[in-house]
Amino acid sequence: MKAAARKTHPERGAREDWRTFEPLDLTPLLVAALEAFYERGFYGTSVRDIARRVGQTVPSLYYHHENKEGVFVALLEKGTREVAWRARAAVEDGGDRPEQQFVNMIEAVVLYMTHRVQLATLDVELRYLSAPNRRHYAAIRKEVEDLLVRVVTDGTLQGVFRVTRPAETARALLGMCQSIARWYHPTGPMQPEEVAQRYIDIALMTVGVHQRPKHLKGVSGR
Repeated sequence: MKAAARKTHPERGAREDWRTFEPLDLTPLLVAALEAFYERGFYGTSVRDIARRVGQTVPSLYYHHENKEGVFVALLEKGTREVAWRARAAVEDGGDRPEQQFVNMIEAVVLYMTHRVQLATLDVELRYLSAPNRRHYAAIRKEVEDLLVRVVTDGTLQGVFRVTRPAETARALLGMCQSIARWYHPTGPMQPEEVAQRYIDIALMTVGVHQRPKHLKGVSGR
């Protein structure tokens, strides 16, 4: 494996491959909350339900987190920061070729959406966040968007992609990838790598590349 494919994890300081997904490093309380939010959504989950799942009292939950939104924000930030570092590492692993950077980033985002589907589904609950927390989340999310916009723009300027509006195209592609969490299920017929393979091809066609160049590496050939 290339050394460039490994990045320093911003939270733990360990060097990790952006394609590798280890078990989430969450407290038991956050594990219980993630399961509850995934099953019932933010509105349908009560603080009492979270405390019951983890075998704690409601006051003990408030000791660690200010309220239910505080628990939700902790999980949301965990997810957004993870997808951000994976996207940055994937682009860096693409060297100076925008087409490889593009393929890598789409793969990284899709793998995150499938391997971390419980975290990824939290995105649809953003309407329940207070304005300050929504702005904080949006700032982290914007980093990922700006990165893909840069990659698509560079590829267009170099004549690799045929795109008239790089920024809008990048945002549309991210929306397409983020929607995966709404239908994907780990017990379904497709593995994360297969989903990534399909979405890479769709993304390439969106930027005007209708046949994947043989020199590009992706989930089927690294």
